[in-house]
Amino acid sequence: MARTYRLERRQLVERPLDEVFAFFADATNLEAITPGFLRYSIRTPLPIVMQEGTRIEYTLRLFGLPLRWRTLISVWEEGRRFVDEQVSGPYARWRHTHTFEAVEGGTLVSDVVDYALPFGVLGRLAHALLIGRTLDRIFAHRHEAITRLLACDAAAVPGSAPVAAGVGRARLGGRLRAG
Repeated sequence: MARTYRLERRQLVERPLDEVFAFFADATNLEAITPGFLRYSIRTPLPIVMQEGTRIEYTLRLFGLPLRWRTLISVWEEGRRFVDEQVSGPYARWRHTHTFEAVEGGTLVSDVVDYALPFGVLGRLAHALLIGRTLDRIFAHRHEAITRLLACDAAAVPGSAPVAAGVGRARLGGRLRAG
């Protein structure tokens, strides 16, 4: 069985919940918050109606390799949360839960990604050497892009340092360590 990893991010966006959710509900905005080095492109014809059951196909380049990625919106709760899950792509498993909560000062945007890599020991080695750090870099870029595009003073929520952990692991002092 493949080891499951978890990446968590929280960001306060100083905009109303309905505006923030609408931004994320527009699938084309994913291109705007994805780093250029991935050469990410939506292949599904536009416009995409986001709802439970929506399937979206993308292409991207990861470490120079061209990849096709298909996801399914498996949960859609308007104004509250949605979940995209990989149907086919580079991971053995990918489940990304996006949650939105109105809080004092704006909207708290939370991302929880549970993922696993194929190839057993080689997948775990790739995670330690490349994949974990690359996902950290992608989500750091995403944070900055959301801040810029929503023209706000979005900030990481105090006490919510980025976490990328596998089962039985925790991020301590910026390094992935066995627990």
